[in-house]
Amino acid sequence: MLLRFDEYLVDVDRRELKRGTELVEIGPQVFDLLVYLIRNRDRVVSKDDLLDAIWEGRIVSESTLTSRINAARRAVGDTGAEQTLIKTIARKGFRFIGDVQEGEKAPPQVSAGHVETAPETLRQEVQFCTASDGVRIAHAAVGNGPPLVKTANWLNHLEYDWQGPIWSHLLRALAARYRLVRYDERGNGLSDWDVGDISLDAFVSDLETVVDAIGLKKFPLLGISQGCAVSIAYAVRHPERVTRLVLYGGYARGRRKRGQQSEIAQADALVTLIRAGWGQENPAYRQIFTSRFIPGATPEQAQWFNELQRITTTPENAARIRSALDDIDVEGLLPSVRAPTLVLHCRNDAVQPFEEGRRVAAGIAGSRFVALDGGNHLILEHEPSWARFLDEVTRFLA
Repeated sequence: MLLRFDEYLVDVDRRELKRGTELVEIGPQVFDLLVYLIRNRDRVVSKDDLLDAIWEGRIVSESTLTSRINAARRAVGDTGAEQTLIKTIARKGFRFIGDVQEGEKAPPQVSAGHVETAPETLRQEVQFCTASDGVRIAHAAVGNGPPLVKTANWLNHLEYDWQGPIWSHLLRALAARYRLVRYDERGNGLSDWDVGDISLDAFVSDLETVVDAIGLKKFPLLGISQGCAVSIAYAVRHPERVTRLVLYGGYARGRRKRGQQSEIAQADALVTLIRAGWGQENPAYRQIFTSRFIPGATPEQAQWFNELQRITTTPENAARIRSALDDIDVEGLLPSVRAPTLVLHCRNDAVQPFEEGRRVAAGIAGSRFVALDGGNHLILEHEPSWARFLDEVTRFLA
């Protein structure tokens, strides 16, 4: 969906605001607030409306709401004094008063190595299923092609990932070719947060629950980061169901299992940081993770990832998930993988060392290993390696 007013363009699906051809930096909450005001421009939007829509009913201070309104005004060249676009209605709320034109995007052009944004007709369907221990797992499917299941990783949110600038290019490119199935692992996203068991076995069980609920019999698996270990464990448990395995940026051994005291100390320090400051409005603590995951991000991308981590789970759950990942060890399962496997890894990945990707490929008989240029753990759309990644994956799955 495209929203045009004055000299501005809002690309809702790509979560971008442009002034002419120039990209305007805007935080994720501010972007959501601006879009909400534009879409509800035929009425006065109350503060309660904004709290429900943007903060999902969470208690936030008056100053926080005011700062987001002011930031939205600055992003579109407005001010509290002029109010040419965002008008304050005394004791009532706010209203967007600009002249807006709405439009749809053109269908994508798909070719090997290049996929533009997926068509507006793609709409993901979010549903829930229940794991054996009673935990409700949120899952989504989108696209009309053959199935492709993406395992969950640190950290996911079905709705925000689909819209945001870190994941949307990958998800929409895949949905343009496949029936893409993904889910939020327990403890984060739209799945239950209040859970007893957070472990590799529980993560694999959640994957089993999702594919059984959907009714898939045979399918390829895409694992990213921690999702690689979950995919490997599932493929060994159910070799008759996994047709192909794509593993990107992954590892078989968590930090605590690699035998290096420096890695163990670093893992402990990161868990301490999570518990100390993860949920704060100030993103300084979360920025440590963002800088490692996507060091080549734009300010807007980095801000979105900071916010994604904050809203996706609680500090305690983030620490528990991080600890569970540090204890993962599926290296002994690698020789038992029977599915044709493609392993991809960035040479300068700061989150999972390049050597860990090589170890995974070396342990799976007959697997193909692709070294990608770049230092981002999550490949961004503007990177040269993005085109090669997509080309390698689509050719392998074909």
